[in-house]
Amino acid sequence: MSSNKIKKSALLHFANNGYDGTSLAIIASEVGIKKQSIYTHFANKDDLFLTIMNEVLIREQEYIQHFFSINASKDFKHTLYQFLQEYRERYKLHSDTKFLLRMGFLPPAHLIQQVMDSVYSYYDEMEKILIDFFEMNRHSLTSPVTDAVIAFIGLCDSILIELLYSGDERFQRRLQASWNILWQGMTLKEEE
Repeated sequence: MSSNKIKKSALLHFANNGYDGTSLAIIASEVGIKKQSIYTHFANKDDLFLTIMNEVLIREQEYIQHFFSINASKDFKHTLYQFLQEYRERYKLHSDTKFLLRMGFLPPAHLIQQVMDSVYSYYDEMEKILIDFFEMNRHSLTSPVTDAVIAFIGLCDSILIELLYSGDERFQRRLQASWNILWQGMTLKEEE
């Protein structure tokens, strides 16, 4: 039995049920092994969880890098809005994204420091990717690039929390209202 099968099953359970709602016995049963066999690959449930979390953060960072890389020459406004919409789709379809949101906003209490250290590192990398993308589109901005990026990440957090807690309809409502105001704030010149 490979550790990859265990991780794949555990990822689905952690993403859908959270840390506390995930049982090693269920994971073992799902992959056709005894619970004790999991310990051949992982020291305990925390080790399995943290291993998955670190791999998810890498894959999600790679997704963001790839998204902005392939859209580098496209319309700035459309690309940013598309990124927000794609995150909604990724949440619905990809366990990695669901896991990241659930654990980033609802980490296991006893692992909160380790989880948040990793999540903040992920956000730092995301900020660097976005700064590069915003710098390429500096001519569209009236606010400083770093401020615009931080505001954009704040919008991402806001709408993703809405998606996590309230669902798609409220996500769309918050996105529509917030996006328009953010875009205007980043791109309109102040009255003199």
